[in-house]
Amino acid sequence: MQKVVTAILGGGQGSRLAPLTRYRAKPAVPVAGKFRLIDIPISNSLHAGIDRIYVLTQYNSASLHRHIAQSYRFDVFSRGFVNILAAEQSVSNREWYQGTADAVRQNLERLIYKKPSEVLVLSGDQLYLMALRSFVEWHRANLADLTVAVKAVPREQAHAFGVMKVDSQGRIVDFVEKPQDAAQIDELVVPPDRLERLGFDPGPDQCLASMGIYAFRPAVLKSLLDGTKATDFGHEVIPSAVPDLRVFAFGYSGYWRDIGTIAAFHHANIELTQPVPPLDLYSPETPFYTHPRFLPGTKIDDCSVHHSVICEGSVVSGASISNSVIGIRSMIRQGTVIDRTVMMGANRYEWEPNESGAPVLGIGRNCTIRNA
Repeated sequence: MQKVVTAILGGGQGSRLAPLTRYRAKPAVPVAGKFRLIDIPISNSLHAGIDRIYVLTQYNSASLHRHIAQSYRFDVFSRGFVNILAAEQSVSNREWYQGTADAVRQNLERLIYKKPSEVLVLSGDQLYLMALRSFVEWHRANLADLTVAVKAVPREQAHAFGVMKVDSQGRIVDFVEKPQDAAQIDELVVPPDRLERLGFDPGPDQCLASMGIYAFRPAVLKSLLDGTKATDFGHEVIPSAVPDLRVFAFGYSGYWRDIGTIAAFHHANIELTQPVPPLDLYSPETPFYTHPRFLPGTKIDDCSVHHSVICEGSVVSGASISNSVIGIRSMIRQGTVIDRTVMMGANRYEWEPNESGAPVLGIGRNCTIRNA
């Protein structure tokens, strides 16, 4: 896997996640109390032994750049790196990124400069744990030009995804981005035997949805992007590749969430408070990496806590907390009730009011916060 390169798309405006993205890029949004969304694709890559990673950025990228610089420092004996490719204007190009495919096109020469064996294109706003090594091996075993990671979804959800039809070998023979026509969706329902071929349970009325995770042969990626004005992988690049190239689906049946809206963000975080969470954050074999902050353990005094994640450096006194995620350095005071809430945490402590008279960071006494 040492010759594989990962390109993580982190440049989108993230308007549907506002106000969380008012001052930060979408991949810099905190998740699960102590991580950033960008940590997810980087960690998945590192688990697979893929340590040549580029992050393509554009909007509100200062905090994202800082987090990457502070978190991913490889030692001098490693050739690995996590490098930032920020949108830029040059003599030959005066445009910002116009979409996912355009972001890759503008950085293509950097991505393939060292002649990688494959280029993985990952999203910077998803929550999942995938064996990317198996993904690449499937791509190679099928002699594929392009491989798309897919999930099985009920027919009624197909309109929200890029959906495909596959043959008996898992080769994609048709791809439609977010189909709205009912008859067209019916044509894309997958036969049970082909679901089984991709490792899914053979249930009725299932469609194969693209996860926005791709593996390309570098020469194929270059040929698909050079000389075209395509700006989006789902709407333009993938459909154009299907008729003439070897495009395959890779089935993934694990936990996966696209954190594209406030509702999705809240739901994904609250899911992690379940007694057995759907995403395993506690495996020593596949940890999620992030910036080491060297905070003290959480201090809890006279509290009632049920099904919650309380991250390090927090001080909680006399509070009732249930089904909630409490971020790092959180201060919660007596008499407060917090239920089904995602508390983002803080980047510093405040013990006394400041000169402006603004409240001290944290949650004060006798507050009630639910579904926030």
